Amino acid sequence: MSETAPTESASSGISERSADVIVVGAGPAGSTTAYYLAKAGLDVLLLEKTAFPREKVCGDGLTPRATKQLVSMGIDISEEAGWLRNRGLRIIAGGVRLQLDWPDLAAYPDYGLVRKRDDFDEQLARQAQKAGARLYERCNVGTPIIDERTGRITGVEAKLGEERTPVTFHAPLVVAADGNSTRLSLAMGLHRREDRPMGVAVRTYFTSPRHDDDYLESWLELWDRRGAEDRLLPGYGWVFGMGDGTSNVGLGVLNTSSSFKELDWREVLKAWCASMPEDWGYTPENMTGPIRGAALPMAFNRQPHYTRGLLLVGDAGGMVNPFNGEGIAYAMESGQIAADVIVQAHARATAPQRELALQRYPKVLKDTYGGYYTLGRAFVKLIGNPTVMKLAAQRGLTHPMLMRFTLKLLANLTDPTGGDAMDRIINGLTKVTPRA
Repeated sequence: MSETAPTESASSGISERSADVIVVGAGPAGSTTAYYLAKAGLDVLLLEKTAFPREKVCGDGLTPRATKQLVSMGIDISEEAGWLRNRGLRIIAGGVRLQLDWPDLAAYPDYGLVRKRDDFDEQLARQAQKAGARLYERCNVGTPIIDERTGRITGVEAKLGEERTPVTFHAPLVVAADGNSTRLSLAMGLHRREDRPMGVAVRTYFTSPRHDDDYLESWLELWDRRGAEDRLLPGYGWVFGMGDGTSNVGLGVLNTSSSFKELDWREVLKAWCASMPEDWGYTPENMTGPIRGAALPMAFNRQPHYTRGLLLVGDAGGMVNPFNGEGIAYAMESGQIAADVIVQAHARATAPQRELALQRYPKVLKDTYGGYYTLGRAFVKLIGNPTVMKLAAQRGLTHPMLMRFTLKLLANLTDPTGGDAMDRIINGLTKVTPRA
């Protein structure tokens, strides 16, 4: 199914627009959820407001954590299929340049990947389709349909196709995978928590000789040098080679500083790029597209993750890692977790038993990420202080062993059982930290 539903008679229209589960949004979270639900035999409607391929603001760099999810979904991640592999992370700060390979772990591969989001998301959506999910593109979901008697969501209102034909879809369960704005969650009374960090990513593409770099590059000191006095900003810059003649260059910025709201981050990115070596090509004439920005909802910033028949996955539930701004891995993982919970609930005989199974979803999320995200919130507060950030960047990079530990912590890459001493320390910290 593409822009509109397939040709259908009036009698078949109701069944075509009813399912076991509706998934709203065909980004990484929604497509992963739909894939695992369909693979388990459930009837799934996957509703995407735009048509593929479509643009999304992202660094396009995937860690081994995200790579594992792609392998699990059966995606062809070979170089022949257009994927660029990366070996690790290059960190630049305080005049030091440190190159760290991804850790050698049993639980995750030792390489990451790079792929543009306009193509990446479509691959996941098509994989969900192959598994049996029914995909509607150009399906703009508006308000939830609420059962007045129970208060539960039982479907969604939408406008379909270029004609924006009003339609309704019905299912006993709905998954909100509609991103940071998540109109569906807001309509169900789930608002963003102001006590959780929020980030912003801005990025663009340049034609560059650095396009085939096999390391993701992160600049930990983000300086704004446009005024009379240089300012260290709470965030980092990145340079990711795309392997296609271009580099993705961008900034990830946290809202933990007074400068967060007052600065035009697109202008900061332009100034930062202008400070780069000229032969890298990060100049206006080499820019292949506009500078775009997007919010990074972090650390469970919208809760509860399940209520009255609605489950939140990915950015809709604030799943972005506060340590490094990574969202795709957690979008896909939360989608798999949600699908597993729904499949188990679907097999229960009575409504109370199904509800009991569904209530497990937020508990599994907190067991999986709660302690780690709490640590991440503390980390965000620390690096929001320019003095702390500058000291950490200058001192830390001179200690390779400390930086290997930091890489494992920031990228959330440890073996859950066994592993080395670093793994055991990080795993121990996340277990004893409160899961809020």
